[in-house]
Amino acid sequence: MPSRCKTPHAVVTFDSTADAMAVQAAAADGSVPGRMIPVPSEISAGCGLAWSTPASQQQKLEQVLQTKNLSWSAIKIVDLY
Repeated sequence: MPSRCKTPHAVVTFDSTADAMAVQAAAADGSVPGRMIPVPSEISAGCGLAWSTPASQQQKLEQVLQTKNLSWSAIKIVDLY
């Protein structure tokens, strides 16, 4: 069985579940790279939900969040599987 390696991800945290759900709804068309995850234990923030994308996609993610006028609290780089 191949072993998995952690890789850097840009993790977006939210102040409210409504903000997190708005990002997930906006992502339905495929324009927002990544997926919704529980907030990693390395981060203590927000509503318990976070959006994760490979760190290489952080700039694109930030542009989409701003273009779609979506609210978020912070973006942190975390090593995830």
